[in-house]
Amino acid sequence: MRRLLAILLFLGPATLLLGQSNDLDLNRYYAYPVSAGFTYRQLTPLADFASDFTVHEFSGTARIPLPSLPIIAPVVQTGLIRFDSLDQANPLKWDHDHFFLAPGVEIAHRIRKEFELGGGAAFGLTQSLFPNAADQPVGSLNFFAGLTARLTLNPSYNLSIDVSPGVRFLQPFSPFETYAGLSYGIGISAHYRFGLDPDAAEARIRAIRFGEIQMPDVFAAMQSYYVDEPVGEVTITNDEDYPLDDVQVSFFQNGFMDSPTPSGRIPTLEPGASATIELLASFNDEVFSREGVTPLTGEVIATYTARGRPAEQRQAVTYDLHDKTALTWDDDRKVGAFITPADSALRNYASFVRRTASDALVDGLSDSLQIAMQIYHGLAALDILYQEDPTSPFTQVQENEFMVDSISLPRTTLTRATGDCDDLTVLYASLLETLGIETGFMTTPGHIYVAFNTRVSSRDYQMLHPEREMFLDVDGEAWIPVEVTLIGREDFTRAWRTGMELWRRAGSEPDTRGFYLTAEAQSAYRPVGLREQDLGLQYGDESVIRSAFVADRDRLVSTIITPLRERAEEDRTVRAYNNYGIAAATLGLYGEAARAFRDASLRDRDLLSPRINLGSVSYLRGDYQSALDAYSEAERILRARGRDTRSSSLAKVLINISQTHYAMKNYEQAEIYYAQASEEGPEVVEDYSHLANVASEQATGRASQIDSGSGILFLDQDTDQ
Repeated sequence: MRRLLAILLFLGPATLLLGQSNDLDLNRYYAYPVSAGFTYRQLTPLADFASDFTVHEFSGTARIPLPSLPIIAPVVQTGLIRFDSLDQANPLKWDHDHFFLAPGVEIAHRIRKEFELGGGAAFGLTQSLFPNAADQPVGSLNFFAGLTARLTLNPSYNLSIDVSPGVRFLQPFSPFETYAGLSYGIGISAHYRFGLDPDAAEARIRAIRFGEIQMPDVFAAMQSYYVDEPVGEVTITNDEDYPLDDVQVSFFQNGFMDSPTPSGRIPTLEPGASATIELLASFNDEVFSREGVTPLTGEVIATYTARGRPAEQRQAVTYDLHDKTALTWDDDRKVGAFITPADSALRNYASFVRRTASDALVDGLSDSLQIAMQIYHGLAALDILYQEDPTSPFTQVQENEFMVDSISLPRTTLTRATGDCDDLTVLYASLLETLGIETGFMTTPGHIYVAFNTRVSSRDYQMLHPEREMFLDVDGEAWIPVEVTLIGREDFTRAWRTGMELWRRAGSEPDTRGFYLTAEAQSAYRPVGLREQDLGLQYGDESVIRSAFVADRDRLVSTIITPLRERAEEDRTVRAYNNYGIAAATLGLYGEAARAFRDASLRDRDLLSPRINLGSVSYLRGDYQSALDAYSEAERILRARGRDTRSSSLAKVLINISQTHYAMKNYEQAEIYYAQASEEGPEVVEDYSHLANVASEQATGRASQIDSGSGILFLDQDTDQ
């Protein structure tokens, strides 16, 4: 019995040291102002009294938990301890009572809503009374102390039932100490707790008043935007005369969100204070499944702590959800959400167009430019045509930022084969982005169209077109605009030139035009989500796409080379012929290049650069032995000149020799000449590291396949300085 008592006495205090398993402070949440209860306890004396007794304790207890720390409660106990003598000879003589009053303190920890563990101590006085020990009643004043542990069951908020093992100590203030000492026992008590159950409907806290909720229309295409930027806003006010702590506001839309989206947090909202919270919304991909306009009712949720009690309030809000094709033009960057390079249907089509003329590309002309030309003619082969939107033409919606416009997704335009300027813009940009070409979009009054990055330095614009005004300079790189509404009606160069003309005309009022990089726009407006789908497209006639591209390519090559040819024939200088020859060779015009280099050599037979460049033309034609002869002669002459410093010209010649030996499968010689080039001009060989260990790699079968025509070097007149 004593062992059980010890376990029960220490079980409660030990449990107080354990943390709660949830975030809700049950002690605060279920706190009550005061409780009153009755206890019965049978005690067993531990001291040797004059005779045997049965001891009964009847007491009443009032508990008053501290409002700021309800786990601690001051208590007042009063009651009666009755000693009933078991003496057979004088059964009534030694019967006596102790009337006691003892203030104290208890600690109680609620481990669940239904259970508490605790304990306490009380100290006070008793007045003993022996009615039969003498001719008249006698008694004495005593010191009283009690220690109690308790396990509490809470059938309801207001009713609690305790099982409370405890010990009692009595010490008389007189020499009469016969009944002094300890006794122990287990008590049963019931308490009524005043107050209102916080879980009851009438106890729900309504401290927050919702003001007007600003919730404009929501657009599915802006799904990613609403994660970081507000979809609406709400004003909340604390209507109570006490502060609210940890106020958190979120927004939830059933069916279109996986969980509420946190929107704002206020550490403390003072009495009467108001705060405006911008609502964020993390919609799931279900928003992309709806068509047209869908009326929705969402919830603004406010959670907070009021006087230690957690509370939650919800306010309904209605709004319209527009499908993934809709937007308003308050921010032109929204177009980025409709450019969808990850669409597998677009990837498949773009890859098909790319293959139709992959063997017709000119090495010296920007790959980005040539791919853009192929896609332009691929769309023309599908009979993609510009058609103004009859319900909301771009000229009208651009001027009204509140007017809802509709942009067809690229896959839709591709299958429908018609679209207005914004439809064709997002289709063309998506196809280019699919192939790794960086794009942007340009807006002028009433119009939008595409631009793309050629990846050519703006300084070298003449390798793309002789006219500087045909380009946009964006961070030092040449960008080309394309007037996409001319697809199927004009060649690519005409669409290019028209795009620049539109841009220049709008330049008289710069505020009326805009240029936006797709990547930057999509950092705010990520592309809409699409499900995998086979569009069932007929991709078009490959021969038609190829022939249109080749014709456009040849016109552009002629446009680039003609001014250089005319300048050479007019100036008749070595530099002019050499530059003309380099451009011609780069653009695949090997016959013109050879004639230009011969003309340059005839004007100064001591110059090396034209002779070296003739060797490079032989290399590109596949005549490796003639190329090697020309390079070797140039090496001999350069070494004979006996320069005291390292020569970048010699390094370039040695790299060409190394590449020629590689093309001839003389791998050991290729490696030797690469090492010599590294000694002469380390900065020259940075892009040719594949030649460093080519012999050993070939021997082990680990060499990667290298294009033998890549990177052959041409030298300008400065080679001979």
